[in-house]
Amino acid sequence: MGNIKPGQVRVRALFSAISRGTESLVFDGAVPEAEWGRMRAPMQEGDFPFPVKYGYQSVGRVIVGPEDMLGHCVFALHPHQTSFDASIDSVTVVPDEIPAARATLAGNMQTALTGLWDARPAPGDHIAVVGGGVVGLLTAWLCAKIPATSVMLVDTNPEREEIARDFGLSFAAPSKARGNNDLVIHASASEAGLETALALAGEEAAIVEMSWYGDRAVKLALGGAFHSRRLRLVASQVGRIPDDHKARWDFARRNETAMRLLADPRLDRLLETPIPFRDLPQRLPDIFKKDSGILCQLVEYG
Repeated sequence: MGNIKPGQVRVRALFSAISRGTESLVFDGAVPEAEWGRMRAPMQEGDFPFPVKYGYQSVGRVIVGPEDMLGHCVFALHPHQTSFDASIDSVTVVPDEIPAARATLAGNMQTALTGLWDARPAPGDHIAVVGGGVVGLLTAWLCAKIPATSVMLVDTNPEREEIARDFGLSFAAPSKARGNNDLVIHASASEAGLETALALAGEEAAIVEMSWYGDRAVKLALGGAFHSRRLRLVASQVGRIPDDHKARWDFARRNETAMRLLADPRLDRLLETPIPFRDLPQRLPDIFKKDSGILCQLVEYG
């Protein structure tokens, strides 16, 4: 790979994680052309549509760079790759107490943290999170840390109940979920899930949309009582710091905060058994199947 540039480090990957929702849309060529610029991964190579070198959850060890960083484990928004060069200010040092595999969740935790900023949950709130994927579970887990909140995970997959209970959440299928919630967060990336989220919201409550649908059109019934109940549909997206935080927060501060939030070993429940990097091309189609049940698929680099 040659010499690194000033201000860079060279990283040998240990693990990367697949973000199933976004990466499956990239894999299927379902990123709308109008979003090609905004949806570029920070260190993406190539241009949309697929094939491109994509991914943004990599953890590795610094093998070349300043002496004070050599040997340290770092997180980077880099595609799946055995080794890579990155600017020092684009990597986040992984604390010693956080295993490298769990540190791959830092990107998802950034999304969940931004979702909370947009949702503004308060102590004592009744909160429903619709969609028990990685982002939904992390967001619900953060909400449950707020004093006196009652957080319910709503999902069609009954296998999510065990994880929900371990995270301090209640669990319900959509047909049995508690209504009249103070806040509803939607993360299922499905029309049915969004309809459920609207139905579970209490009067004048907010529904925070954390899903991204790519080029899929979504039908949503906004007749009936949507207006008379004065519901609010709020978009959340990790690519920007919300306006009410911009004066004090930057991406580096958010990244470091998300990393510290990964200190809880219960979060290992989200990690699937790693697969070797060499097997990734053959395994991706099965990983991206909607009914795969996979949460955070780890990729391991020998």
